[in-house]
Parts: sequence; C-alpha cells; structure tokens
Amino acid sequence: MSDATLVPSFPTGPVRPGVRVAVALALGAWLAAVALLGAAHAFDTPPGTPPFPIALGVLGPVAAFFIALAASRPFKDWVLALDPRVMAVLQAWRFGGFAFLALYAHDILPGRFALPAGLGDMAIAAAAPWILARLLRDPAFAASRAYVAWNVLGLVDLALAIVEGGLGAVLATGAPGEVSTAPMAHLPLLLIPAWFVPLFVMLHAAALMQARRMARRLRAAA
Repeated sequence: MSDATLVPSFPTGPVRPGVRVAVALALGAWLAAVALLGAAHAFDTPPGTPPFPIALGVLGPVAAFFIALAASRPFKDWVLALDPRVMAVLQAWRFGGFAFLALYAHDILPGRFALPAGLGDMAIAAAAPWILARLLRDPAFAASRAYVAWNVLGLVDLALAIVEGGLGAVLATGAPGEVSTAPMAHLPLLLIPAWFVPLFVMLHAAALMQARRMARRLRAAA
C-alpha cells in the first residue's frame, strides 16, 4: 500500500438531499427574521443596560445549531461533509471587519469595540488564503495544529467582539454625542451580530469537528 492511500481525502459521506434544502430554507428564514425584527427595532435597549436581545440573536442560532447536531444524524452528516476549502473561503469575507475601523474613524462606533473586532476579523481573513492553499495541497492539513489553532483563534475573536459589544452597551450613558455600540442594534449593522457572527461560529465549529475526525483517521491509518 502506498503512502498516498493512507492520506484521507476531504470529508465525504451520505447526505440526504432534503437536508440541503432544509438548511437553505432555515438560513433564509433566519435572515428574514433578523431583518424584520431589526426593522421593528426589536433589538434596541436603553443605554446602560445589557443588550439581551442581541445576545439572544447571537446565542440562539448557535444553540439551535448544536441542538440540531445532537438531535439529527442527517444534519450532522451534512455538517461533517462540508468542504473545508469552501469554509476557509467564507471566513475570508471577515476582511469586511475593515468597516469597523471606518466607522470608528467617523465616530460611529467606539474604539474599544471597533478596533479589536475589526482588526481581529481582518487577521483571521488575511490568514484564510494561506489556509486554503495548504488544504489544496494536502487534505490532511485539516487535522494539523495550525488549522485547529486558526479556527480556535477565529472563535476567540468572535467571542471577544461579543463581550466588548456587550460591555459597550452596559457602559453607555446616553449622553448627547456619546459614541456607543448602539448602532449595532440597528440595520444594516445588526446583521453582523445577529446573522454573520453566529454563522461564522458554526463554520468554525464544523471545521473543528472535521479536524477531530480527520485526526482519528490519520491515527488509524498510521
């Protein structure tokens, strides 16, 4: 047996066609719900209070994702069969974190939130092409420490942004001219914490699940 046959390929497996349709419908319904609730100002909170509506908007979809993983084998199979190269490309969209820096420069968002959130997203996105290149050359890279570290750092960046955003809302006083995180509760910025952030969390979680499975396959092959 050659060494090449011992190297696992990208994740594959039986995936029910209906799962793809259900996921697409769920993503569309989720986006529509965020847009409608945002238009109704359902995520607004008074200055100096915890932003519970946005917290629910972030954590609710993530909780639903993990519940679906535990409750539905077809959904879990679909997640494990996602192409890590595509997921890496999707993470590259986080270079849009540059918008946070622009909003900070125009006194729309506070620096304590915009700078770490924007720079962190841009750092993860800047590494995405390198991650993609390594995956294209070697599927087993999906089990490497570097790949796992990149995904973990991506989750840490998102978690820090959520915490900083929450602190910014709690510390706001509502004084005239105050720069706060309040714009994040309004469209179109609301789409970032209530749709994009949970989606990126799910992608990182899926990548880490695949990395664990790939590592087990490599050990078995060895």
